[in-house]
Amino acid sequence: MNSRTGWMRVLLVLAVGAIILAFAVSMSAQVQTTTTTTSGKATKTSKTVSGEIVYVNGRDLIIKMDDGTLRHFNNVPDSARAIVDGKEIGIKDAKVGMKLEKVTTTVTTPQVITTTKTVTGKVWHVAPPRSVILTLEDGKNQEFKIPPGQKFNVNGQMTDAWGLKKGMVVSATQVVEQPVQVVTQHAKLTGQMPPPPPAPPADQPILVAVITEEVPAPTPAAPEAAPAALPKTGGELPLLFMLGFASLTGSAGVRVFRKLRG
Repeated sequence: MNSRTGWMRVLLVLAVGAIILAFAVSMSAQVQTTTTTTSGKATKTSKTVSGEIVYVNGRDLIIKMDDGTLRHFNNVPDSARAIVDGKEIGIKDAKVGMKLEKVTTTVTTPQVITTTKTVTGKVWHVAPPRSVILTLEDGKNQEFKIPPGQKFNVNGQMTDAWGLKKGMVVSATQVVEQPVQVVTQHAKLTGQMPPPPPAPPADQPILVAVITEEVPAPTPAAPEAAPAALPKTGGELPLLFMLGFASLTGSAGVRVFRKLRG
């Protein structure tokens, strides 16, 4: 029983695969589509904004921009990264006073997407200028809308929808060009850490100055120089006069003493 069920499952898978393959072949037989993309010259522009962090709390930042405005960044993700002083940091490393600069580079590339559709079949019914029903290679009929200006190739001759007749084998090619602008952006965030706080003043001993008044030492008196020669009045006669005077005074004193005793 299990073996039979297994074979049934295999057959079912094979049948589904065959149906998908047949559908793919049918679709490929109906319309052949090719797409090409042509790129033009790209243009590049850059925009730079900078500011300083004035507030940070968890994932919230307030940055003061260079023009003086304040910008609040709420719930900054952990994936946000900045290169600060050559190191990659996240929101947890943000500090007040940190300066940030964001350079956004925008590259715009003009492109033209060209889609080419080709179909071949036998005209079964035509309702110009709006639509045509073709019998395709798989024998199925399919209706196609006819765009303005569409041309059909009938045996090497080009004709419009009005020239189509039932039974004609025709091929038609539709080319659609769609211009687009491909815009890519790349942002680079760099910054600088705030300067370190000034070091606290070192403990310095208090210098106590004791001022003492110095009393100058007395200056020794210079010895008097002896006269080089006696003056002219310093001869021997005054000296003899003084000795004689002293002798007379002494004898007079002796006499008086004797009288007082007598």
